[in-house]
Amino acid sequence: MKHFALPVRFGIATSGCLIAYFLILSLFTLHTNVFFSVFNGVITGFGIYEAIKFFKIKEAQQFNYGRGFTAGVVTGGVASVLFTLFFTFYATEVNTEFISELSSTWGNEIKNFEAIVFFTVAIMGFATTLVVTLAIMQLFKSSKRRF
Repeated sequence: MKHFALPVRFGIATSGCLIAYFLILSLFTLHTNVFFSVFNGVITGFGIYEAIKFFKIKEAQQFNYGRGFTAGVVTGGVASVLFTLFFTFYATEVNTEFISELSSTWGNEIKNFEAIVFFTVAIMGFATTLVVTLAIMQLFKSSKRRF
């Protein structure tokens, strides 16, 4: 559990940034524009990058690809779960019209559209986590080559 403390803290901080970004967009009524969710990947990527970087500094000689990958996945996983919980709470309790505003066409035609949206948010978070962690670990992995 000791090895997960730093990635969990970074995951909580990353989810806080994602929530803040979403709330800022909602102030300007831009949160229903799906285009702005692309920046969520940037926020998540930065959180994972920082988590792996600090984890590598903390672990020093014990750091390897597997530990770094785990740190990235834990960071992104925690951020994705927390943001999905917030998103669900926001859409069901704070702004109950949000889902129908998000897609006026689909919201009326598809049964259980809310569940589909919440599931999509979670899956996008986990997919972003895996892809970004794999990409970032290329920067931090140690080379076995000797010249």
